[in-house]
Amino acid sequence: MEFRLLGTVGVATESGELPLGPAKRRSLLAALLLRPNTAVPLDQLIDALWPEGPPARARTVAQGHVSRLRALLAQGGADEWDVRLVTRGDAYVLEMPESLLDAHRFEELVRLAHDQRSPDDAAALLREALALWRGPALVGVATAGPLRVAAAGLEEARLSAVEQLARAYGEFGSHVRAAALLHAEAVAHPMRESLAAALIRALYRSGRQSDAIDQYHRTRTLLADELGVDPGPALREAYAEILAGEDAAGGAEGADGEGGGASTAIAVPGAYAATGRPDLLPRAPRGFVGRVEELAAVEAAARREQAVVVLTGPAGVGKTAAALHWAHTVQDRYDGVLFADLHGFSADSGEEDGAESADVLREFLIALGVPARELPETPGALAAAYRARTEHRAHLVVLDNARTAAQVRPLLPAGTGSAALVTSRLRLDGLAVSELARTVRLDVLDGAASAALLAAATGAGDRLAAEPDAAARLTELCDGLPLALRVVAARINARPDRPLADQADELADEQHRLALLDVGDTGVAAALALTLRALPADARHLFERLGALPGPELDRYAAAALAGTSPADAAGALARLADAHLVTERTPGRYAMHDLVRLHARGLTTAGTGPSEPLVRLLDHYVHTALRAAAAAEPDDRPCCVPPSDARPDLGGPAPADRAAALAWFAAERENLAAAAVAARAAGLDDRAWRLVVLQWPYIVGYVRDGWAPLLATGLAAAVRIGDPDAESRVRALYGWVLTEEGRIAEALEHLERAPSLAARAGDPSSEATALVNLAIAMDRGGTYGTESLAHVARAAALARAGGDVLTELLALEHQARQLAARADHHGVLACTERGLALPGAAADEGLAPQRQILLRVARGAALDALGDTEAARACLRQAYEDALERGFEPGVRAAKAQLARGDSGTATGR
Repeated sequence: MEFRLLGTVGVATESGELPLGPAKRRSLLAALLLRPNTAVPLDQLIDALWPEGPPARARTVAQGHVSRLRALLAQGGADEWDVRLVTRGDAYVLEMPESLLDAHRFEELVRLAHDQRSPDDAAALLREALALWRGPALVGVATAGPLRVAAAGLEEARLSAVEQLARAYGEFGSHVRAAALLHAEAVAHPMRESLAAALIRALYRSGRQSDAIDQYHRTRTLLADELGVDPGPALREAYAEILAGEDAAGGAEGADGEGGGASTAIAVPGAYAATGRPDLLPRAPRGFVGRVEELAAVEAAARREQAVVVLTGPAGVGKTAAALHWAHTVQDRYDGVLFADLHGFSADSGEEDGAESADVLREFLIALGVPARELPETPGALAAAYRARTEHRAHLVVLDNARTAAQVRPLLPAGTGSAALVTSRLRLDGLAVSELARTVRLDVLDGAASAALLAAATGAGDRLAAEPDAAARLTELCDGLPLALRVVAARINARPDRPLADQADELADEQHRLALLDVGDTGVAAALALTLRALPADARHLFERLGALPGPELDRYAAAALAGTSPADAAGALARLADAHLVTERTPGRYAMHDLVRLHARGLTTAGTGPSEPLVRLLDHYVHTALRAAAAAEPDDRPCCVPPSDARPDLGGPAPADRAAALAWFAAERENLAAAAVAARAAGLDDRAWRLVVLQWPYIVGYVRDGWAPLLATGLAAAVRIGDPDAESRVRALYGWVLTEEGRIAEALEHLERAPSLAARAGDPSSEATALVNLAIAMDRGGTYGTESLAHVARAAALARAGGDVLTELLALEHQARQLAARADHHGVLACTERGLALPGAAADEGLAPQRQILLRVARGAALDALGDTEAARACLRQAYEDALERGFEPGVRAAKAQLARGDSGTATGR
């Protein structure tokens, strides 16, 4: 049994998740879990369940939830885990071993990490702690009051652990990894100065000085614009370090879909009341939930003089509903409210930009009391009359479904106390420039808000509660899009006798999901089609090919490959798609799609040119770029493959300047490359699939225990299916080495015993040598340093030497030195290391060659020390230590320090 606070509040048992039911029961459980083994008074539980104020029967309802929760725990086998929900007077106690609570385990792991001396050990514990998080804390409970405060505290603890992990990475020189970790958090928490400061240092220490400086200035500007403050000491100090060049080496929604309001801009002549207050506002949306933070942002922006606020977001996210809801709550403080649907993305707007501003001005002037017969004729005169009528009053003007800034400008009120709220699927950046408009983005709903909307829209709370798992699946399949949730609610209401589970199974079919989320000409696909129709041809062309994208995100180079165009043109098309919220720029230059948008794109790709050609171009783009990245990461090594003979032309892609940049590219593209390999297999493009796997070897070597086995299994299946011994040998050699590092020796040997002969059949001595070394390593890890293992390494060194493959020969000699040292053959170690240190490679600035020579030098120093030549040993080890320190090669630093310490200890004891 496991109790969960770090994500959706829940209880996991051996038979699955307990069906906790409504949010209030989850809130009750969360309040008890936050204080395990402590009596929590009923009044405090009521405050957690009803932060907005309890109803008359709150105590009875809360006690009913306690009773139901107790029964659910018993159903889940609580007694077997020493878990009991007991009553103590007017309070309740959840008695339990605290180790069953994810938040407790998180806290313990962080504390243990803090006590570790080794940064490697600390980092491993912190990664384990952070892996316990399955999303924001306390999802599915009351979104205000004590639980919100507790969620904020847990999030603060998580962020502190992230910062601690980044420091640990920095302490062993993995600044690229620290920067990647911190960047995602800094995007989510842009005004947390400690995150920004740590990111700035990590970027700088990983060789990205300009990015570090840019991050500082972005944060400084944001602090000034949003909070009106200057950077604090931590941020200033990080910036000062960069400028001074110090420490360069480093060390240490709304509830409605689109068009939820009126569908016309035509005013009712009687809308101008005797009080002189025009009111064209449509009815408030029914079943509105959530959007607390977004509406607060609208409110804050609208308090400025002559405020213009743009509420933007993807089709179907509920912009109209949010705008109408807010307008109804604030209309009493204005002298009147004007509303118009500008038809920017309506089905009847054709290729035009929507409603003509002059037509809307005529309706507004009539509502403001101007008789129809006195309306001016020309657009300019209409605009002047509108300005005169609004100049001395405070009006709220809601302009829904706008397409261009030019369409909006003439309709903005002139009064200083007025405000305009504009909704659009586009960002309308022109309004930010000319009118100083503030933009508020509406994104999809989270799980709790989605569930609340589905319940409100169906009015079938009992039905949803009776099938909680199916209800949860339905909300998940809608992916937080309010329009999709409302369509699903309509289908539920239309089929009262059909189980929700059946409807969820039906919706789970990706081939039919979008069709099920459309009702007539209304729905997700219809809304997306209207958005696309408004975009220029290049953006539509790219979107129609995004359905072939197998991975979670792409950059301009991948987009260029899909579209068959230049990276510059692809970047422009991506920007236009992002402006229309069809893709989201998650991090600078990298874009992702909402799941339902991806399904729409996939349907267009299938219906058009087919996925084949765009996919092949994308796969070949990844192969071309991975070859460049591998060459930059390991310049001394030979390419492990060449592009397929029928590879599409390289349209351009990242060209990493050095090893750090290459590893950063592999890290950023890891999920995309894995998905591409799987997609290549599924499409029968096995010659691409295995290449996409083995080309990642420099990154796999650096992060060998990061769960590579599934990817390598995909590559092996591809190599076996095409019957290519070279491909199979390379995959098996890499696969076996990874399994060896994971301690799965028997499985590793199954691959490594076959790899050398496959390489020999392919006629590749270097590949055979690598396979032999990896086989020897696995054999040695599995037992003693045997004669057979030593023979494999000796043959590997000879093969590499004959082929002029310096890097592979160094690998063989490095392991041979270990084997000889284990046999106490110190003279053999000296001969082996002398050969390795004479090879070219030590002068290289980075890569595996100088690193392997550092380790050979450490082995040589240890052998000299064992033979009694203490002075030569210390000189050799000191040189290894200094070379490793200069290159930031932490394993070499540790190995040399340890050997020097052993030498000192031996001298002290009179060895």
